[in-house]
Order: sequence, then C-alpha cells, then structure tokens
Amino acid sequence: MSALAQRLPQKEVYGRSRENFEQLVGFLDSNEASSMTHSELEREIEKRGRELMRMLLQEHIDNRGPGKCQQPVVGADGVERSRVRLQKRDIESVFGPIEEERAGYGQKGVESLHPLDAELNLPDERYSLELCRRVAEEVARSSYGETFEMVHKTTAGHVPKRQIEELTIRAARDFDPFYQRRHAEAVMADSGPILVISADGKGVVMRPEDLREPTRKAAEARSHKMDTRLSKGEKKNAKRMATVAAVYTTMPFVRRPEDLMAGSRLRGAGPARHRPEQKRVWASIEKEPKEVIEEAFEEARYRDPAHEKKWVVLLDGNKTQIRIVRNKAKKEGLKPTIIVDLIHVIEYLWKAGRAFHPETGSELESWVSQRLLEILRGNAGFVAGGMRRSATLRGHSPPQRKPVDACADYLLNYGPYLKYNRYLEEGLPIATGVIEGACRHLVKDRMEVTGARWSLTGAEAVLKLRALRSSHDFDQYWSFHETQEYQRNHQALYAGGIVPPTVKPRKPRSRTRLKVIK
Repeated sequence: MSALAQRLPQKEVYGRSRENFEQLVGFLDSNEASSMTHSELEREIEKRGRELMRMLLQEHIDNRGPGKCQQPVVGADGVERSRVRLQKRDIESVFGPIEEERAGYGQKGVESLHPLDAELNLPDERYSLELCRRVAEEVARSSYGETFEMVHKTTAGHVPKRQIEELTIRAARDFDPFYQRRHAEAVMADSGPILVISADGKGVVMRPEDLREPTRKAAEARSHKMDTRLSKGEKKNAKRMATVAAVYTTMPFVRRPEDLMAGSRLRGAGPARHRPEQKRVWASIEKEPKEVIEEAFEEARYRDPAHEKKWVVLLDGNKTQIRIVRNKAKKEGLKPTIIVDLIHVIEYLWKAGRAFHPETGSELESWVSQRLLEILRGNAGFVAGGMRRSATLRGHSPPQRKPVDACADYLLNYGPYLKYNRYLEEGLPIATGVIEGACRHLVKDRMEVTGARWSLTGAEAVLKLRALRSSHDFDQYWSFHETQEYQRNHQALYAGGIVPPTVKPRKPRSRTRLKVIK
C-alpha cells in the first residue's frame, strides 16, 4: 500500500526523535486518526510535531557536546580560564524548553566563559533569539497581552507578560546602529528626482514619571476626576509628544490649481499620482524633535549625497519644526523647498467660512472653494485681506470674527511656504498624507489603546519595531541585531575578540535500511 523508509534503531543518534516520529506515523495510521476531521488532524499533528521538533533540537544540542576547547580560553581581561566545569542552563525555544550542557571556563575572581554559548549565539536570558524575534514581530503589530496569546497559540515557547516588555526593549536596542551602518555601507537604488522630508508630532499618554518635566509638574498639580482612567480634558497634561519623520522619493506630478478643485473636469484625469518610493518612516518619543529632524536630513543625505535631487520639506505649520529645518538647512548649506501642508490651510478656511455661513450647505462650500482656488493660485495674502474686510463690513464682533482673524493670520504668517502655484508647476507634493498616515499607523493605532499608560523605554522600543516593519526593514534589522548580540554577549568577552573553537565530538556512523510495509 505505502512505503516507509525506516532506520535501524540507533540509541546514540537521535534515538528518541526517531521513536517519537514513528509514534506519530503510527498514530496517523490508527483508527483514531481515521475518524478525525481535517481540522482535528491539523491540530493534533501540529501539537505532536512541535514535540518532535523540540526533541530534534534537544538531541542536536546534546550531540554537539559541551563545547570544550583544546586551546587556552582567555578573556578580554587577559586572564586565562583554566578551570573547566560542566554547567547546565535552560533555554526556552519556539519548540518548547530544552536544556544545554556546556563547559564553563573559569578562574577565581573572574566571570566564567562558555564557548558553546558563543558557537550557538545564545543570549544572556533564557529565551532564544528566534523566540525573541517572534515576540518582537508581534509586539510591532499588537499589544503585550495579544503577543502573549500569540506566542502561546503559535509556538511551544512560554514567555510571561512581564518578560515580553523586557524582550521588546532589548529587541529594539540596535535600531540606530542599524541605520547608521546602512548609511555608511549601502548604495541606494535609483529613484525619483524629488526627495521629500516630512515631520509631525503625536501625543502619547505616559506614566507620570516619564513625562517631560513641565508636563509632569502640571499633571501633579491637577486633581483627577476619576480614580482609574483619565476623563476628557485630563489627558492634556498626561501626554509626551512623539516626533514622527518620513523620507521618500517620488516623481514629479504636474497639476494646475483648478485640477485640485472639487467638480473639476480635469480632476482625476490624466496619469495617476506617483506613489512614494523607498519610503522610510520612524518615530521617537525619547528624542527631542531636533534630533529626529536631523536624523531625517541624515537619511536624505544617504539617499542623495551629491544633492542632485530636488529637496522638499513638508510640514504642518509647526513653528518649532520650521525653525529647526531652517537652521539645519542653513548649517548644511542646503536650500530645500519648505511647504506647509494644504490640508491644514483648508481646515482654517472651513472654520473661517462658518463665521459668514454658519449652516453647512452650498453657500459655505462655495465660499471655501473660491478662496481655496485663490490660495492655490498663489494669492494667500489677497485672501487673508479680503476675509478680514468682509468681517469688518458685516460688523462682526471680536468673538464672531475670531476664526476669520485666525485664518488670516495663518495665511500671512506662513505665506512664504504657501506658494502652491509654483509647487504645482514643479510637480511637488503639497499635502502631508504620508506623514499623517505614519502618525496614525506608528503611533495612534498602537499607542492609544484604551487605558494604556506607557513607560518611556517601552514606548520607544515599540515605536522602533513598528517603524522597522512599516519601512520593510525588519528582516535585515534582525540579522544585524543577531550579529550585534554575538559581539556583545560573546566576542567582546574574549581576548582579541576571538572565541576559541570548540572540539566536535566524534559522531557514530548511522546505517540505514529500507523496509517496505504492505
């Protein structure tokens, strides 16, 4: 009926694993398995399969021997470790718990070294790097509680909730060195001639001790309306601002002001808008806005070291960010085109329009559309003066005209960054959709969990892991992280950074015989 390749019993070569495998095959050939549904079979095979893989891993570790060395084991402190003792340690793997017996080389007064740990690149804690990777990937998507459930359901490893946050922090520790190395070594592929830098901010509710000093003092001064949750209006002094940055390239997309207006025959016609290329997004709640924006300029220099592209900086009108950008550009001898986001201009227009047309309808929409078109044509100052005169002629009181004056002030103050007619002619982007999306995805969707109050280190680590995932850099980062872990946990402990090779035990020869079962 079927043919099964069976090996002769070999107690010394993966004997338990072979026995377990044969038990699994025997189960599949049993009446019990024949009465199961497909779903029941999948679950049972997965459960038994994990135990088989755990046994294979355990026996492989056992067969590698304790990692004894023929040459002297000398630490980075210059002390030779001549005392050898066999020591055991527990390892939590994705297949479940295993045990490692390794040779520990020590000497009185110094820390022992374990060459086998270095050969296997085992971390200091009990959780394997692959299990840590699973935790890091899931934390980048969902909450700590959901990560705990995912690990429990999809692996045979066990990571308590408290350790999940600690592993997350350690998993993100090489974020900055990863991008610094990439800037130094990699060569960017050819991309669009427009290089865009964008930045924004998003608040995160923090634990009181991790708020910035002025915010923390304001929080201490207030009295809570509720014992366990912050009520509406109380979050103002409970948040710390995360700075979000994005860098990408794109192709020119030339348009006319009329093309952007609702109802335009040309709107949506012609070639499609070009998607951002080689987009990288990230956020930091620990660093100051100046540091994050400087990192964005560093990323831009990495992409365009010869300054051959058209540099554009898209902002939402934040004065601090504009000042930082201007100072950085002046210091670097750059002349980027700074553009204030059109969407924020439209928001001001709608608020001002309601001072003249309080009810939503065609009159309000027409008022906003007419002035928006003029702003797109490069006449922001003209629009500001016109709405102020209209408010004066209508005899609006100071409270009534407050949104009008606010809109006019915005248009005048940011006039140098509202030359939309020129930006459209050059095919430059004029809306901060990319950075707004990054704020929502990196920060809001993950950090604004109901009732959550973040620690500074925990929030920073989660933001970094989410940024790696959003920028499609996670796999490359993790390879780099494992290399860094080896250097930190092992290579740095030995003289000259050289880990002595271990002696491989002599493996018994395995003989195979095929037996056909009918």
